[in-house]
Amino acid sequence: MTAEIMAHWPMWASLAAVAITIVFYMLDRWSMELVSVSVIAGLLLLFSIPGATGFDGSPITSADLLMGFANPALITIMALLVVGQGLFQTGALEGPTKALVRSYDKRPIGTLIGAFAAVFVTSAFTNNTPVVIMFLPIMSAIAARMGASTSRLMMPLSFVSIFAGMTTLIGTSTNLLAADSYERLTGSELGFFDQTVFGLILAAVGITYIAIASRILLPEREAFSETMVKSGKQFVAQFEVTPGHFLDGKEAVAGMFPALRDITVRMIQRGERALLPPYDNITLQPGDLVIVAATRQALTDLLSGKPAMLNDIWQTGVSEHDEDTGETQLGLVEAVIAPGSRMAGRTVEMLGFRRLTQAVTLGIQRRSRMIRAKLGEIRLEAGDTLLLCGPVSAFRDLRTSRDLILLEWSQSEFPTTTRAQLARLITLIMVVVAAFGWVSITLASITAATAMILLQCLNHRQASRSLDLRIYLVIAAALAMGVALEATGAAELIAQLVVGLASPFGTLAVLSAIFLAVAILTNILSNAATAVLFTPIALSAADQMGSDPFPFLLAVIYAANCAFATPIAYQTNMLVMGPGHYKFGDFMRFGGPLVLIMWAAFTIVAPWRFDL
Repeated sequence: MTAEIMAHWPMWASLAAVAITIVFYMLDRWSMELVSVSVIAGLLLLFSIPGATGFDGSPITSADLLMGFANPALITIMALLVVGQGLFQTGALEGPTKALVRSYDKRPIGTLIGAFAAVFVTSAFTNNTPVVIMFLPIMSAIAARMGASTSRLMMPLSFVSIFAGMTTLIGTSTNLLAADSYERLTGSELGFFDQTVFGLILAAVGITYIAIASRILLPEREAFSETMVKSGKQFVAQFEVTPGHFLDGKEAVAGMFPALRDITVRMIQRGERALLPPYDNITLQPGDLVIVAATRQALTDLLSGKPAMLNDIWQTGVSEHDEDTGETQLGLVEAVIAPGSRMAGRTVEMLGFRRLTQAVTLGIQRRSRMIRAKLGEIRLEAGDTLLLCGPVSAFRDLRTSRDLILLEWSQSEFPTTTRAQLARLITLIMVVVAAFGWVSITLASITAATAMILLQCLNHRQASRSLDLRIYLVIAAALAMGVALEATGAAELIAQLVVGLASPFGTLAVLSAIFLAVAILTNILSNAATAVLFTPIALSAADQMGSDPFPFLLAVIYAANCAFATPIAYQTNMLVMGPGHYKFGDFMRFGGPLVLIMWAAFTIVAPWRFDL
């Protein structure tokens, strides 16, 4: 026995490496990037030892272990992140998002159910990765309106899209791979809707679990930067009403101006007169200066939808001596007047702020008292917070300023709304051509990402910022572990042990055991590798027992889609990990029980469905 173990020591070493890696992921004491790089380095060292070969004696090269970095699925995920960033930067989903948010105010439960239903139906007939990409900002907006963290909705978003993949032949690539093996080995084809009825039953069980357990097991977690940016502090800002301005001719209703939603009008300067609230029978006209108090979010929402107005504000104060930065992408950042600053005691106009900083002051916030004055006439004090609007290069230059303390965490950019329609078109074409199988999802996503950059929906810096290094390294590490398990025979050994132990207890026991083994391994290996590995084994078990192979095929398909217990199990899990602020253990805590529930549901329903 000892000699046999020693003969296959690379297999046991590979199993140990996988087990140790998962433990380190769960402990969360070291970053996932560090753990991922470490396991890749460990496997490279392991298979550089003389005698460390595959089960058939063939060498396992560094190229085999590192090919995950060029894996089409991984490249697809990176490209889709760029596409998603393009949609975000252009505000392409602002319309649907706001419509859903408004609907949520009237029908909260119905809107939430409708959003998840749209994800489910769409994911059943197309690749679910771009679907999740498109719904990420929508779910974020709904979470904000619910007053909850995005972590409450992001994992359910991924899981619902995975459930949908169980219901049709083209739901996931896993189904197609298993169906191909089934046709090659049995000569029979899997129909488009052959898995639909049972798949819908399993999906209903899973969705019921999510509806109940998400309130208990999902964390209420939010990133520090989001908490800070969503601050409710009020800035004093001003708008000059010009002919054709969106405020031109607007009349106060019950003392408020409906066009200025979530914004308080503190004063209207009309010539030499200062009009103070309440504003009864006041109609705004060209020449008025409207002094308002608003949160940063309210100002951003207002200006994002009015690019012409934003451009007017940016151009205000530009003189022939001002340097043209050449940048068209404007952003926002907050800066605090430093103690002892040379700006203290002076007004923005006296400073020539635009010439001095290459940015314009959009608003001023002062904690001590309410301000009613023109923006340019407010004398700055140490501790005042300025809301600055300008190109990113201007913000970089302000880092070295001794007069301003730049709050770099607060930096954000205005959506390039003029490109929104183009971004929607690029994404729609990508989804359609991939859904109908005209080109692969890899080719479609890379082409779409390239088009987003070339057509200026986002710049190269924004694109590079969207590429998540954690996702890249974790998936590459998972693929390297999968190669090691497959090449050393570890995965096949597990499969054969499962079938051998369960076969004395009858067909249902074998089906249930195959489901559980595949469901566990699909969270460690890729689901595609698990399906390809187990389909021949399951069909062989059916042949040995004289049973219909169809139930065994469906057991592999459904179980291979139970990618809920780890973020590395499926690409949509990795996509939601960042926006949901999840840790590795969050998937184990919430998705682990779901895997067991799906196994139990399959075992209970299988005798009725297959007449066992």
